[in-house]
Amino acid sequence: MSDSPNYKEAMDEIEHIVEEIENETVDVDMLAEKIKRAAFLIKLCKQKLRKTDDEIKKVLDELEHEHAEGDHS
Repeated sequence: MSDSPNYKEAMDEIEHIVEEIENETVDVDMLAEKIKRAAFLIKLCKQKLRKTDDEIKKVLDELEHEHAEGDHS
């Protein structure tokens, strides 16, 4: 996977890491790296969700503004 995956890829990778940890299939020497990668992916997902939320709010505000202008016509 690339260093900066899309949301679905990131979630899939997080789930895979969690599964490996739960099943104790992660080598102890790799555990810290897996945890660091999971933390990076979680942060990435949060950023993507926040950006999407901001974009949705902007579109809804524009629609509301257009609707309000239409009521005054």
